[in-house]
Amino acid sequence: MARPTHRVLTLLELLQSGGIRTMAELADRLGVDERTVRRYVDHLIDLDVPVESVRGRYGGYRLAPGYRMPPLMLSDDEALAVLLGLVAGRRAGLTTATGTAGETATAKIRRVLPERLARRLDTVLESLAFTAPPGEFAVPETAVLLTVADAVRHRRPISIRYTAADGRRSDRTLHPYGLVAHSGRWYVTGADPEIGEDRTFRLDRIADARALPGSFEPPAGLDPAQHVLTGFATARYRHEVVLRIQGTAEQIRVRLPAGVATVEECPSEEGADPGDEGWLRVEVRAERLDWLPAVLASLDRPFVIERPDELRDLVAALADRLAASARRTAG
Repeated sequence: MARPTHRVLTLLELLQSGGIRTMAELADRLGVDERTVRRYVDHLIDLDVPVESVRGRYGGYRLAPGYRMPPLMLSDDEALAVLLGLVAGRRAGLTTATGTAGETATAKIRRVLPERLARRLDTVLESLAFTAPPGEFAVPETAVLLTVADAVRHRRPISIRYTAADGRRSDRTLHPYGLVAHSGRWYVTGADPEIGEDRTFRLDRIADARALPGSFEPPAGLDPAQHVLTGFATARYRHEVVLRIQGTAEQIRVRLPAGVATVEECPSEEGADPGDEGWLRVEVRAERLDWLPAVLASLDRPFVIERPDELRDLVAALADRLAASARRTAG
């Protein structure tokens, strides 16, 4: 059950969002009766928060025009959520600029919290351990991220200055569909109108982004995250692997996620038993093949290698090693 202090802070947040809030609306949002709402309003007035009572048919409560909130007022749950979010964001690569920005933000929040709450949160952060080490991620510039996000929201083209993986620099125009965070990196996916193709760019490789005049209409039903993953799975690599695997897409995705492989249904073979599990066509593009035999073995599903022949040899070699290990006895 929420405590009165938490409900008073929630009331303040509701009033801060602007406009007149009716008594009935506030009572419903807070889960209390109207008499209790009046008492919470009195608490805010005692804290020098200028809550005004508005009479009439559409009357209720509002904050006095021009009133500004103190720098920060957080409940226990909100403060913990913010600080844990900052810690997790740094470790997962979901920050911008440098790691110091997250650290200084955490320090500022810590300084303005009541000492009782700050000590309790310090206890949580000091006792928290992670099973995986923090990653080292290339982070985008804050100005670039904000410019791209604004362009996505308002469907405006942008001009970007991009440095590719091989060091080549170029100026491009992009119609950005969306921002995607994947494996510790930020990406923007969209259409390059000059070449008439969809492209995906890493934000940390964009040195400058500027909004351009005009607007565009993104494709209907587009999922930016799936668009990025499909782009990874179909990118040009040294080897193009084509498999047929008997099973469900869910079973295959456990070992071959969307960012690694594309999965589609195979045409049903004539005379096949309707009760049998179907076969799926799986395509993988990779620079190396040595990791695939172990993945196929871990799937534990019937499969057929259509190409390349080199993968057949690697799978057979792994099978020989496993068979030899199974026959080996302790001695």
